[in-house]
Amino acid sequence: MSNLRENPLKTKADLARALTDLIEPLTPYYQKDDTQIQLSATGAGYSRKTIGIEGLLRVLWGLAPLLAGGGYHEQVSKQRQGMINGTNPDHEHYWGDVHDYDQIIVEMAAIGYSLALAPEHFWQPLTDIERQQLVNWLSQVNQVKAHDCNWLFFAVIVNIGLKKVGQPYDQSVIDRHLDRIEHFYLGEGWYKDGHLAHIDYYGPFALHFYGLFYATMMGEDDPVRSTRYKERAKQFIDKFVHWFSPEGQAIPYGRSLTYRFSQIAFFSIYVFAEVDPDANGWIKGVILRHLRYWFKQPIFDRDGILTVGYRYPNLLMSENYNAPGSPYWALKSFLFLALPDDHLFWQVDEESLPDLAEKLVDDKAEKTIIRDTDTGHVALFPSGYSHTNGHTHVAAKYEKFCYSTHFGFSVPRSESTLDQGAFDSILAVSENDDYYRVKRQVVEKRHERDYLYMLWKPWPNVAIKTWIIPGLPWHVRIHLIESERELRFADGGYAIGTDQTAAGKLEREQNWSYACYQTGVGGAAVLKGVGKPIHVVPNGNTNIMTPNTIIPTITGELKQGVTLLVHAFYGKPKDQQPMTQYIETIPIISQDDQEQLTIQLNGQVVKLDLSGSL
Repeated sequence: MSNLRENPLKTKADLARALTDLIEPLTPYYQKDDTQIQLSATGAGYSRKTIGIEGLLRVLWGLAPLLAGGGYHEQVSKQRQGMINGTNPDHEHYWGDVHDYDQIIVEMAAIGYSLALAPEHFWQPLTDIERQQLVNWLSQVNQVKAHDCNWLFFAVIVNIGLKKVGQPYDQSVIDRHLDRIEHFYLGEGWYKDGHLAHIDYYGPFALHFYGLFYATMMGEDDPVRSTRYKERAKQFIDKFVHWFSPEGQAIPYGRSLTYRFSQIAFFSIYVFAEVDPDANGWIKGVILRHLRYWFKQPIFDRDGILTVGYRYPNLLMSENYNAPGSPYWALKSFLFLALPDDHLFWQVDEESLPDLAEKLVDDKAEKTIIRDTDTGHVALFPSGYSHTNGHTHVAAKYEKFCYSTHFGFSVPRSESTLDQGAFDSILAVSENDDYYRVKRQVVEKRHERDYLYMLWKPWPNVAIKTWIIPGLPWHVRIHLIESERELRFADGGYAIGTDQTAAGKLEREQNWSYACYQTGVGGAAVLKGVGKPIHVVPNGNTNIMTPNTIIPTITGELKQGVTLLVHAFYGKPKDQQPMTQYIETIPIISQDDQEQLTIQLNGQVVKLDLSGSL
């Protein structure tokens, strides 16, 4: 996709051309009288027919804003014909009845979105019969059950679309779903995605996105909710901006990362909803740098089709709902194309990030974010969750000790052996059988200014208390392990990319290890307790950022009883620090008495009270 790589992404015309370059490769793949787009042969947890409908309708998230803002692409005729044929019960390729918890509920929202944004393209050209068939098919969304999460917004978006074209809609469904979503709101701008759910990108690119769309379309009809959604977004943006590096990278964390540049969809709709026009300059900078970053990555196949994966094609890290067309959900980020040519957003210069603290302790989200001002590296340290779910690699995506804009994180090929487990940024334990367990959920936790504390139990008779002292380039982990089993452990650091032409440099002494490649520097050091540093070479394609990595890791054996381990881990982008300086900066720990630890790291001193634990 050389056109995207070379696009300066400065003007509205540049961004419209970028969208065209994203969707143009899809043109040959319209099938079945334009009712489906079928891409690769890979599948998902739903039928091939549903995969094709999803592939078709996700284009609308970008195409509708383009049309609404005065642009044009010839695929509009194919999309419109696909809607006409797909909602015609007598057509051979009718999309069919919608059922409870059907994936089609998700895709229906794109049509409601398009009717609201660009009715002159998706409604007005239809005949009376075609309109009625479309309304009949869409109205099924009011009769079926949706998952109790961001899915509740899909029926709301469909009903907004029906209302905007003067058709019957169900206000009771809108009210019921929006009332339920209120239970997901945590305060200070943060949502969780459901009752027992995680706090991740579904807040910004789903719940906030749909709430602000509602506020824009229904501001006069429902001023109370609309004002509330805008006020929450204004609170949230001050926290969410910390998730981005100065170069535009976002912290990779949680599920659905194959949606890639949807990470800035919140900023796009923030501008569209006119929440705070004074912020347009720096928001424009975040959006443009983010897109420039992504369009330089190998995320397309040889035909220019977006792939499933993150920084490169990778099915291993995907979820059960990641079909070949799923990544085009990222086109939601192009909502800014709906803004008129004379809008302030197009007039202001892009600006750098606002002044951000090097350390953000976000108590509501229970996450600490650290910024390395020298390198632009950003790392997130989460407190973990007291629940889990059945999504793919849920432990790797939510329960690791650190998530990095530069090093990302890894997912396991299996839990057998360290090379298959790819246990970066996590403590893995096994019962001398090479089958490793990691933290999947916590029993108790605390999120403090200087540290995060978690109690987790890989077995009923093994309790691990972990304290994380966040920092960059060093962070420290304290593990107090009380076990009735003999165990092996592996405490992994950052996964350093090795797929470069230049060879790396590896060094290892009794208490520390060092790995230096063109992609960055990583290290691990034993500060207290048993353990020796090693370098683990994981299986290929386990890391979401780079196919081949090496993980500085501390390993050892534990006897039954109570053991205290204190380890430090280092991560810095590129070859920023030679080994001699690395050694000189290894954190220092002292034990004032049996229950007091003092840790010196990154030029700071942190005191930790382990009262009642030892």
